[in-house]
Amino acid sequence: MTTDSGSSGPRLPPRDLEDLDPETAELLQRNAIGGRVLNIFGTLAHHPDLMRRWLVFASHVLRKSTLPARERELVILRIGWLCRSEYEWGQHVLIGREAGLEDDEIRAIAEGPDADAWNRQDRALLQATDELHRDAHISDPTWSALSEFLSTHQLLDLVFAVGQYNLVSMVLNSFGVERDEGVPDFEKTAGRSPR
Repeated sequence: MTTDSGSSGPRLPPRDLEDLDPETAELLQRNAIGGRVLNIFGTLAHHPDLMRRWLVFASHVLRKSTLPARERELVILRIGWLCRSEYEWGQHVLIGREAGLEDDEIRAIAEGPDADAWNRQDRALLQATDELHRDAHISDPTWSALSEFLSTHQLLDLVFAVGQYNLVSMVLNSFGVERDEGVPDFEKTAGRSPR
């Protein structure tokens, strides 16, 4: 399997549980999905203190955000696409489906905010994600559109979600983290790869 960096193997292979101190191994097991430690966590286990502190923030963005799950996944998938992070994209295709995104919507995320699939709210969320990625700033017209349906807390959670998953995509791509078993790729879910 190829990695997000396009190489034939990870630059930093995931750590094995038996090679870790008991506290770090227990933390990985607590975050396992279906009994499996995801490759991102095994990779971050090379720096246990960083991983522990990052997990607090990551948990807020993924589990405690004030954004509804579908809208959160819409922007996470878009930033994963823009960052060309196949690992991120694939993991969040699965999470996005659980949050209510349909496969045709997932394909349209790759097209961006101008795709025909979007209502005004979805289009504004995707536009904000594109602007944050491109300009590190949400434009006034997009901010105005978002403010019609998002609270102050939700606006903050939106920017932090895009920033968090931009960072995660950088980690995944730079360290060449391999997709976990059963996680789909760009071709299977978007019908193409990002340019």
